[in-house]
Amino acid sequence: MINLKKKFLVATLFSLALLNPSTILAAGNVGITLDQANAIVKAAQAKALKQGTLMNIAVVDAGANLTAFVRMDGAFIGSIDISIKKAKTARLFNMPTGKLGELAQPGKPLYNIEFSNDGLITFPGGVPLKDKEGNIIGAIGVSGSSVEDDHEVAMAGAEALK
Repeated sequence: MINLKKKFLVATLFSLALLNPSTILAAGNVGITLDQANAIVKAAQAKALKQGTLMNIAVVDAGANLTAFVRMDGAFIGSIDISIKKAKTARLFNMPTGKLGELAQPGKPLYNIEFSNDGLITFPGGVPLKDKEGNIIGAIGVSGSSVEDDHEVAMAGAEALK
């Protein structure tokens, strides 16, 4: 059994060695920059202020790692984790969290998916972030008001990339 594991490890390492750095980069950690994430947060905050809402705003990179986070003064503390999970959910499934919610209803193909991956969020407020070429480079998650307001703020943040 140990011999089989060694062979698998060697084969995996050999396969990785054949990839050139640009292939590894393209397949892995190409994503949002901190400057882009901050611009997205700023645009989302502006929309929240225009709405008169107080939001938690999270931006994750292509690997679903937290890149930027803002809790507006007075924003609901209970929404901190929700905003981060909305961003991660949108990135993991490359779709808005509200769309995932439609697929997660009883009788639908992804029923109960919200119980996987340490908890997913299946209501609006998380959207994938795309670069000018249409590649998904991260996601934004917003929480603190109604799901409609959350989604509008997330979309305003996403528009900052265009």
